[in-house]
Amino acid sequence: MTSTQVGKNTGDSAQGATSEEGYERGLGSRQVQMIAIGGAIGVGLFLGAGANIAKAGPSLILMYALAGVIVFFIMRALGELLLYRPVSGSFAEYAREFLGPFFGFVTGWTYWLMWVVTGMAELTAAAIYVNFWFPSIPQWVSALVFLVILFGANLISVKIFGEIEFWFSMIKVTAIIGMIVIGLGVVTFGFSQAGDTAAVSNLWAFQGIFPNGIGSSLMTLQGVMFAYLAVELVGVTAGESENPEETLPKAINTLPWRIIVFYVGALSVILMVVKWTEFEPGVSPFVAAFAKIGIPAGAAIVNFVVLTAALSSCNSGMYSTGRMLRDLAANSEAPKALGKLSATKTPAVGITLSVALMGIGVVLNYVVPEKAFAYVTSVATAAGIWTWMMILISHIRYRRGVEAGRLRASSFPAPGGTVCSWIAVAFLVMVTVMIAIDPDSRVSLYVGAGWAVCLAVGWAVMKSRNPHIATRRVGVAPEERDEEPVKSL
Repeated sequence: MTSTQVGKNTGDSAQGATSEEGYERGLGSRQVQMIAIGGAIGVGLFLGAGANIAKAGPSLILMYALAGVIVFFIMRALGELLLYRPVSGSFAEYAREFLGPFFGFVTGWTYWLMWVVTGMAELTAAAIYVNFWFPSIPQWVSALVFLVILFGANLISVKIFGEIEFWFSMIKVTAIIGMIVIGLGVVTFGFSQAGDTAAVSNLWAFQGIFPNGIGSSLMTLQGVMFAYLAVELVGVTAGESENPEETLPKAINTLPWRIIVFYVGALSVILMVVKWTEFEPGVSPFVAAFAKIGIPAGAAIVNFVVLTAALSSCNSGMYSTGRMLRDLAANSEAPKALGKLSATKTPAVGITLSVALMGIGVVLNYVVPEKAFAYVTSVATAAGIWTWMMILISHIRYRRGVEAGRLRASSFPAPGGTVCSWIAVAFLVMVTVMIAIDPDSRVSLYVGAGWAVCLAVGWAVMKSRNPHIATRRVGVAPEERDEEPVKSL
């Protein structure tokens, strides 16, 4: 069975599975590749690394490497599921198939929440970056302009989204590679204002690799995981990729070198050029490194790159929320109107709802204290961890189905089978414990508890209106189920 047939069967099934009909397979190989690369480079690296360096020193490099291994396990598990059945809104659909309709409902809405709150934070950050050049422009004006532009681009077509994301990612990639090359030149040849103090020994010369202890280093894992949010976005593109069997494995298999270059490599070079003791929370390590080297207009260059990173994240958020809401609507887990496609084959109603809520976030972030940004990102991290957990557990259940002969094997099996998935699950549980220990991040668990109550109430209401929604068989491919159709809300 080809991927196109799988997607069509999924869309035609009466069981309420994800409807793929109407989507345009408009994302080419180069766009999917750059979306995958851009998903691994965000504001979490450009800004968040500064505070984490101050906490963990050079050991932060090891934390990014460790988390990178776990993220690769997650992505290979997702890759196996995607090549078994490539669908848009994949996380919720796989949770629905292998864990039951309730988990699909919770995963879909939680992933939607993650991108909405991330969009709120990124729009506000983008407006702050604009103030670097134009301090007289009110922050809300910049945020509103960006919101409208990205909203329009997402409504036009998936090709426009892919093209914008391609160039945003290109800017980020070029900037980091340029930083690495310049930094290595400073360390090797000793030129620039930083030449006298730049050295490889800076990675261990100041109180060792773990200057504040292993405990402090582990506490940075929550921030590190936030930096990796959006790597799973390639899964959302599955239903609109021109050739998922070719592009998705390639995008996932290149993840390790992206992590090595853009995270481990970039941070290693920065900490060779600038002593870790000179970094402060709230200051981008890239800006600090450029300032130390003395490159003309270095701060302005980095500010532009960080601006594109924020807009890229917001652009991805608009794209993914619309697809996730359509998936929920197709399964009668959201109002029917959210499943409609526009004439340009985009889920316009779902995107519009998400953008409206992001707009409210712009206003809220404008009036609340600075800690609001940290609170929002911690909520996004908690929601992301849930999504990753559902991917891993769905993969474990899928493998059991394959071994039992109920499901066909994927053409892209994860190395190590379910062992790596179990390791990743244990790691995510540890990160959740770290979030609970940290007073500033703990608020995300309180928000999560409130969100769980809202979802439980919503599920109960839907079951009362449509009892068949909760009676679908688990662990059976949608095209093989024998159930009564669910009714649309």
